[in-house]
Amino acid sequence: MTWCKPRATYLSFSGAPPHQHDVTPISSSPLLDQINDPDALRRLPESDLRQVADELRTETIDAVSVTGGHLGAGLGVVELTVALHYVFDTPRDRLIWDVGHQAYPHKILTGRRDRIRTLRQGGGLSGFTKRSESEYDPFGAAHSSTSISAGLGMAVARDLSGGSNNVIAVIGDGAMSAGMAYEAMNNAGHLHSRLVVILNDNDMSIAPPTGAMSAYLARLVSGGAYRTLRETAKQLAAKLPKFFYQKAKRTEEFARGFWTGGTLFEELGFYYVGPIDGHNLDHLLPVLKNVRDKQPGPVLVHVVTQKGKGYRPAEASDDKYHGVNTFDVITGKQTKPKANAPSYTRVFAESLIKEARKDDKIVAITAAMPSGTGLDLFGAEFPTRTFDVGIAEQHAVTFAAGLAAEGYKPFCAIYSTFLQRAYDQVVHDVAIQNLPVRFAIDRAGLVGADGSTHAGSFDIAYLGCLPGMVVMAAADEAELTHMVATAAAFDSGPIAFRYPRGDGVGVELPETGVPLPIGKGRILREGSRVALLSLGTRLQEALRAAEDLAGYGLPTTVADARFAKPLDVDLVRRLAANHEVLITIEEGSMGGFGSYVLQTLVEDGALDGRAPLKVRSMVLPDAFYDQDKPEKLYGRAGLDAKAIVAKVLSTLGRDAEAARSLIA
Repeated sequence: MTWCKPRATYLSFSGAPPHQHDVTPISSSPLLDQINDPDALRRLPESDLRQVADELRTETIDAVSVTGGHLGAGLGVVELTVALHYVFDTPRDRLIWDVGHQAYPHKILTGRRDRIRTLRQGGGLSGFTKRSESEYDPFGAAHSSTSISAGLGMAVARDLSGGSNNVIAVIGDGAMSAGMAYEAMNNAGHLHSRLVVILNDNDMSIAPPTGAMSAYLARLVSGGAYRTLRETAKQLAAKLPKFFYQKAKRTEEFARGFWTGGTLFEELGFYYVGPIDGHNLDHLLPVLKNVRDKQPGPVLVHVVTQKGKGYRPAEASDDKYHGVNTFDVITGKQTKPKANAPSYTRVFAESLIKEARKDDKIVAITAAMPSGTGLDLFGAEFPTRTFDVGIAEQHAVTFAAGLAAEGYKPFCAIYSTFLQRAYDQVVHDVAIQNLPVRFAIDRAGLVGADGSTHAGSFDIAYLGCLPGMVVMAAADEAELTHMVATAAAFDSGPIAFRYPRGDGVGVELPETGVPLPIGKGRILREGSRVALLSLGTRLQEALRAAEDLAGYGLPTTVADARFAKPLDVDLVRRLAANHEVLITIEEGSMGGFGSYVLQTLVEDGALDGRAPLKVRSMVLPDAFYDQDKPEKLYGRAGLDAKAIVAKVLSTLGRDAEAARSLIA
């Protein structure tokens, strides 16, 4: 399917005149229809590439309007995507997109246009690059700042194998805030393998391009003649006395740094080219050709782009439509799903604001995700107590540890899968020193459209094994409010609380949170035969399962553990002593809450045959799950009410046929 709205459609909501590189009219025979892969693109004359880029931008806008997803980043790299696939011999030349949320235009050009409207849907295309999806995705991504490391590994593998292909890593300026990118660049400069890094500068504007002069200088310094002249001059200067040689070297660096700002990258061992206008194909193509043909060793090409380029609603938006729901192409208005309850993220932010009004020692830390974690709301009220450290989770954790060491109460709000990147800091800098850092862990459990790379499956296991760490999981939004208050009041060591993405269950919220007794759960429903012990938001499914089990003549107790650590041992013992079946339920991997319960029962001798108790743990399966709606994912993972009922019946060994039919 090809969507061919004329230019006037895009501009109907704005009285402003069209500007350079806006979406242009689509011809009656769209060029994009002729491109099934980059080979077809490379057969076109350069004069057609402007039209290809315009059509590609139009197609990207329309596709994301249907599916939702990341839009602004992709619109910003349309011309760069066309130029890279035109100049380089992909997939033989390896093209790695850092993070991958800007890769929708890349997917359209690499044989996936017919599926582009399945983005982030169950059974559809991933919202990121994925090795199993296409040979044009040589490295899977979704977390930032990995591209240079991966690219260097591929470049060294090529060198060891005697190959000659190019390796290109495209990384954004935000991703360059992570230490891993600099570690990789430092190593690349040392190894001197041929590697091309494209710095896509769409926010920081490290050194904005200056029109024709900038383009001319970029072509000049990327060309073989300049490099040969420069190397010759270096050889001549090296024969001068040391004092004059050092002067000459500093003068040359100053001259290049004055025009380009590339001294930092050169110090890391990269040959710097830029900055150049990333939306001007006349500037991009000759530089990329020079880099492809004439540059040994690692080279960094600094490209300046605009997020949301060519779509006025995105250009005018504060976040440049970084992540969007489905939307109307003409107006840019996004579809907002009706919510029956506030999101967990918002409840966390508003609860933290209330606590911070009472305690000026509370500070909040995010690693480049202020809106994703809700800390943009906190920052609006407490700008001097809010710290966005960039894409630097390791630094965020140790920074929080430093604040805690000086008597402050840091709340470090990081997605579960992003906190994985800072695990050593959690262990070494926080847990060993028993510092009271508060970890607000968003995106716990299965997250839906973002898929396996963003699913918070492991934090219960990887935090619960740390001495002194308190781990809580909110069953609903009211419990989350109380857990924020608990963390604010707790000052005896590190404490973490986890909560999912999405809206709450609709319970009434308390006016203010009340600190919970540490390590104590609660019972919501009493029964005599079966006990369901839930940690986290599977509690609602456990309550539904209890209703169904009553129909089988199985009175069921439902308990909310609240704490994975310290475990409410008294509650576990009571449930074990008074029920035939005990089922633990959690939105986490093996090795977490269920394992702690089993360890307690083993040590108590409850499972040595002297007691008629049957215990089972329901956890996320030992697998990674692709994107889909959360409710479908939990059904597939066997963590919904049906699966709980089936687990109870099969554990009792009765109504096996009914159990099988429930999970069929």
